[in-house]
Amino acid sequence: MTSVPRSSSVSVSPAEEQLSSADVRPGRDIVDLLAIMARLRDPERGCPWDVVQTFETIAPYTIEEAHEVADAIARGDIDDLCDELGDLLLQVVFHARIAEEAGQFAFPDVVEAITTKMIRRHPHVFGDAGARTSAMAKGQWEAIKAQEKASRAARRAERGLEPEHRSLLDGIPAALPGLTRAVKLQDKAATVGFDWDNPRLVLAKIREEIDELEAEIDAGRDRETAAELGDVLFGLANLARHLKADPEAALRSTNEKFRRRFNYIERALEARGETPAQASLDEMEALWQEAKREEI
Repeated sequence: MTSVPRSSSVSVSPAEEQLSSADVRPGRDIVDLLAIMARLRDPERGCPWDVVQTFETIAPYTIEEAHEVADAIARGDIDDLCDELGDLLLQVVFHARIAEEAGQFAFPDVVEAITTKMIRRHPHVFGDAGARTSAMAKGQWEAIKAQEKASRAARRAERGLEPEHRSLLDGIPAALPGLTRAVKLQDKAATVGFDWDNPRLVLAKIREEIDELEAEIDAGRDRETAAELGDVLFGLANLARHLKADPEAALRSTNEKFRRRFNYIERALEARGETPAQASLDEMEALWQEAKREEI
């Protein structure tokens, strides 16, 4: 985050003033959304649910909305994408409003911070036109990020704070989906050579982890079994990385395939006057194989 002036008090925009005496109407300006959020957070006239929310309570919704944006993109549903982007934007406005009420920062500070950062990190676009190759741009990006970290460390020192312990793996959010975070951690470690040479070595490691998982299952140790399962999943994420496949996208695709084939089973059983609860596993397996053949 860049150092920008922070709002010291909650400001009232013209749109907010208008909302106090007029009906709320849809608008195409960000000011309209900011005003609606201000009204929702009004202690006297706002929504009881919105008023009591905090950064912590709405953070899970922020993550969920980001996933729904990705889902709309994966499905190629442009109308839904527009709607989901609005939901995600609302989360940004929500966080900014909570901060503004606490006198910490406001939405304009968020905009200023990101525009400042983008300009600073793209000198090849907004400054040195001769550095527009991909390799040079990436090199500049990493160098500028390093400078930003150094600046943050200097500001901490000025305030008398202890230096932060810096790790190569810092900056990878813990709230990311597990498979995505695994890949990002592995990518970082690979930059210093901590990586397998080829995917077959990763496969061998996965087989080793599966053997360890099987041993814990046989021993009936639930806690150790869960830990070994995590090792298997971590290995599978690493394999996906080596195969240049997105494990989250691959799993979403398989989830959809499972949903589609199970729906086939339900429809086939319904045509017979049955439900899955009434059918045997052998019957459902036969229908599953039919569904697979239908897809070929």
